[in-house]
Amino acid sequence: MAGSLVKISEETVTSAVASVTLGGSDWDSSYDVYILQISGLDVDTSNADLKLRFTESGTPNTTANYDSASKVLISTATFVNNTETNQTSADFSTNIGSLVDKRFNSTTYIFNANNSSEFTFYTSENTSMDSSRLLGKQGGGVFTVTSAVDGVQIIGDSTNITLGNFVLYGLKK
Repeated sequence: MAGSLVKISEETVTSAVASVTLGGSDWDSSYDVYILQISGLDVDTSNADLKLRFTESGTPNTTANYDSASKVLISTATFVNNTETNQTSADFSTNIGSLVDKRFNSTTYIFNANNSSEFTFYTSENTSMDSSRLLGKQGGGVFTVTSAVDGVQIIGDSTNITLGNFVLYGLKK
């Protein structure tokens, strides 16, 4: 895949923000698949979660049109299945710790974003730690609106994002 990725936008967080949005005016609609890479993310509240929204014309869509399903793999317990339908944002993470050595990392693939006749889908894999457990989460979701999407927003759910690198790529055909 090296050489197939084209960087569209990048955001580095070094102080507390409620959300990070990539795309909008930087969006390049010539790709069928986009990749959002998040590394070294930290939050200011222990056991916090992140949510995902898509943007249309640079504005996050907050309607109840997000469905998601995932499996959470827990190092000290059995796995957990999560499903949500008709939410105002998609469930994106699980129990991120707030200490330097407990950072969140994620790779998310986004499909059909530019096709206004299709729903936008995503798949995601991420890792994090809460106070004492390693967590892995695999899953995906759908934005059940037939519209062209031009960006993605990651929101702290009752927390702020205090650190992290966010990069949005287009995947060459």
